[in-house]
Amino acid sequence: MSHRSADPIRDLSVEALARVEGEGAMRVRLRGEEVEDIALSIYEPPRFFEGMLVGRRMEEPPDITARICGICPVAYQMSACRAIEDACGVAIDPPLRELRRLMYCGEWIESHALHIYLLHAPDFLGYHSALELSRDHKELVQQALALRRAGTDLVTAIGGRATHPVNVRLGGFHRLPDRDALAALRPQLERARDQAAETVRLVAGFTMPDLAIDHAFVSLAEPGRYPIDAGRLVSSTGLDVPVQEFEEHLIEEQVARSTAFHARLAGHDGAILVGPLARYALARDELSPTARELADEVGLPPVVTNPYQSIVVRAIEVVEACVEALAILEAYEQPDRAHVPVPPRAGIGYGATEAPRGILLHRYEIDADGLITAARIVPPTAQNQRAVEDDLYDFVAAHAHLDDEGLRWQLEQAIRNYDPCISCATHFLDLTVERR
Repeated sequence: MSHRSADPIRDLSVEALARVEGEGAMRVRLRGEEVEDIALSIYEPPRFFEGMLVGRRMEEPPDITARICGICPVAYQMSACRAIEDACGVAIDPPLRELRRLMYCGEWIESHALHIYLLHAPDFLGYHSALELSRDHKELVQQALALRRAGTDLVTAIGGRATHPVNVRLGGFHRLPDRDALAALRPQLERARDQAAETVRLVAGFTMPDLAIDHAFVSLAEPGRYPIDAGRLVSSTGLDVPVQEFEEHLIEEQVARSTAFHARLAGHDGAILVGPLARYALARDELSPTARELADEVGLPPVVTNPYQSIVVRAIEVVEACVEALAILEAYEQPDRAHVPVPPRAGIGYGATEAPRGILLHRYEIDADGLITAARIVPPTAQNQRAVEDDLYDFVAAHAHLDDEGLRWQLEQAIRNYDPCISCATHFLDLTVERR
């Protein structure tokens, strides 16, 4: 005889995920220790960035879309530029592309350093906030700030300022950065590379829950380079297509509980995952020898399926970004011009780059006068949402015996594995529990 109807029900409700990119809630319902439902609901009203771009000049999206995110504005600028340049049939000069990649390395360094030390590490070390962490481990917070500053200074030197850079434009930059100012960054980046290596060793020693995911990894891929600013769209399921075909393979679907889309691959029913774990799994061979040797040293497998180890992969990517930045600076030659002309023409253009938290896709339709007639932006958060829900379900199923406070703490940490924009508050799961 079944006694299911008599089992106690626990409803854990998160009414608002504070200080995230967007507004959302989470509900967990358990009957006894059996999970009945988990829903990560994004209820933020549409901000209409895509709509507000329609009718604008094609030169405007790099500056407008940068305002979508204060953590990864360079990613939005670069994806927008690549899409519009694609529509206009323009390829920028290789030295200018290297400057863009150099600037992007700066964003990777600062974003990953923020996430690793100030948002994620406190979970593993038993602290509720970076402020608490700083009281006992001041040296870790100082290292975090120094590492992040190396990325911020690099973005500022090229982009004009750290947040929402003002020097990026179609075809390149408004003006070239000062050669001496770039050269002066080398010692700081060398220290950052060494600090990043120390970070890898530190976070690899954290005690982590045992969890394995089984999602389709999706990232960009570019032969001979780790995916940052360009590449084809590839997946662990065998997908390998140009970015211009992403709409045929990446399907976004509305779910009733959310104003944000869920994404999946055409012909694949499971969740997809973008970001550090996906990049590492699909492009590990393109890492610099320095980064690969560190991954081997700390025992990181070629494919990481434990989302808690994402903190280690992020640290490896900080090393990679520092190494890349130093290599670009070593080979840097002043470009002949700050930008190439981008004359308007009617067409459709696609652009994709790897934001620190995953692929950021842009698509624009432009008329012959250079006015935007349609825009589409697919951020990594939307692509990862279903994977986060699935992993939370598995985690709760294995930890339903915890009391409400213990489960809340664990769910906070589980969500912070995925997305710096969701993770920008240490205490964002304000759970209320209803027992029946």
